[in-house]
Amino acid sequence: MTMTNLNSWAVAVVVIGLSGCSANPPSSTQTSQIPISVSIEPQKYFVEKIGGDNVAVNVMIAPGVDPHTYEPKPEQLKQLSKTQAYFTVGVSLEDAWKDRLQSVNPKMLVVDTSKGVEKLPLEEHEHEHEHGSLDPHIWLSPKRVKLQAETIYQTLVQIDPQNQAKYQANLEGFIQEIKTLDQDIQENLKNVKSRKFIVFHPEWGYFAKDYGLEMVSIEVEGNEPSASELADLIKSAKAEKIKVIFAQPEFSTKSSQTIAKEIDGQVMTISAFSPDWSNNLRQVSKKMSEVLNK
Repeated sequence: MTMTNLNSWAVAVVVIGLSGCSANPPSSTQTSQIPISVSIEPQKYFVEKIGGDNVAVNVMIAPGVDPHTYEPKPEQLKQLSKTQAYFTVGVSLEDAWKDRLQSVNPKMLVVDTSKGVEKLPLEEHEHEHEHGSLDPHIWLSPKRVKLQAETIYQTLVQIDPQNQAKYQANLEGFIQEIKTLDQDIQENLKNVKSRKFIVFHPEWGYFAKDYGLEMVSIEVEGNEPSASELADLIKSAKAEKIKVIFAQPEFSTKSSQTIAKEIDGQVMTISAFSPDWSNNLRQVSKKMSEVLNK
């Protein structure tokens, strides 16, 4: 994120903080819904699955944009000033703006849904970036989402204990949904001929690990690959008989298109940030099954 973006948002935060922090965030007894904020769309899916119609969820990072450089809009920060709980997941925006987000609403409960979740170091992935740090894309692993769901459930019960039974029933239903999804993905991928796939941005490491696949990312240390690195990828793709390059709508497809052209293949889009989390992962597994069986 550029210094210009940082400064512009800092001003917005200060203005909203001055106007919004004097009032206490509304409690669940004052409003019909508990105001919750999250960073990305899949988290909204999780919170709504457990909270049902008792929650109103504000998503900070808009769909279809690069989450590493996204700058929240003033209206989002206004919603944040009313939030009772913010569920974090580990994406870079949260680290960059932790103090400023808290300054908008000092009484907001900030809950780390990645707590207790096993994380992979980024260096485990080929052509990865930010060596030494941990992969934040834990929402792409159904088994890790179970733990996130438990944290969300506990937080909602803490805020609104009178509806504990409802939240528990919703949690149990969501856990069953996750189990079914996991079984479907395993079934879709169990007999694929190849286990290696190429993707532009290395978001799919947990998904690959959980289902016995191998992810190779085009991006090198967060940047487009050099000419020599691109040549190596093309050589590897040809050797592995890879014909599809997975790209993400949040990032440039230039390098993906270049590789696809050289291997006489195609670019296929998959998103890690779909609002329809469960169906999205199921569809991604079907796409990968088709691609890896060619």
